[in-house]
Amino acid sequence: ATAAVTVTQDSLLNVCMDAKHHKREPGPEGQLYGQCVLWKDNACCTANTSLEAHRDQSYLYNFNWDHCGAMPEKCKRHFIQDTCLYECSPNLGPWIDQADTTWRKERIRDVPLCQEDCEQWWEDCQDAVTCKVNWHKGWNWTTGTNQCPKGAMCQKFKFVFPTAAALCEQVWSGSYRYTSHHRSSGRCIQMWFDPTQGNPNVVVAQYYA
Repeated sequence: ATAAVTVTQDSLLNVCMDAKHHKREPGPEGQLYGQCVLWKDNACCTANTSLEAHRDQSYLYNFNWDHCGAMPEKCKRHFIQDTCLYECSPNLGPWIDQADTTWRKERIRDVPLCQEDCEQWWEDCQDAVTCKVNWHKGWNWTTGTNQCPKGAMCQKFKFVFPTAAALCEQVWSGSYRYTSHHRSSGRCIQMWFDPTQGNPNVVVAQYYA
């Protein structure tokens, strides 16, 4: 039984999900771009994916951050970081779930985000503007990029997502879970970390696996 447990644990550690742009397995990437550089020692994303993650209108998902006017840079950097974590991190195995969409077979669900990462995201985005709570579905895609559905009103994030937990948990339909765990507690995933100190999410994945 112990052997079986170990196998299951190992299959949750150091893995890439089966999704649109992920590599089959993680490994070093010499030239990751911008905010994704944190993962260059061991990444599920390619250099090209990391570059596209920073574009306002990237080919990754044709998703437009500026659907209700320009998103402030201090807010956008969190969405870029969230994209880097999603595309590049090999430490999300315990939260990989089946996805029933045409463009990916797997997704993440309930990844426990560190409180500070979530609070700062909300803090920096509260005055940005959007028209939807769940950004995964319900957009008007007739132009090839996401536009607000008919009748949806553009409002500040702080009205659409009244709390940090609402933002982190609802914007990508439950991909993240707000926690009261703090950074470097070994109990929550950090979107941001200092790569010279190593990747703190490795031990978090081990704990939950």
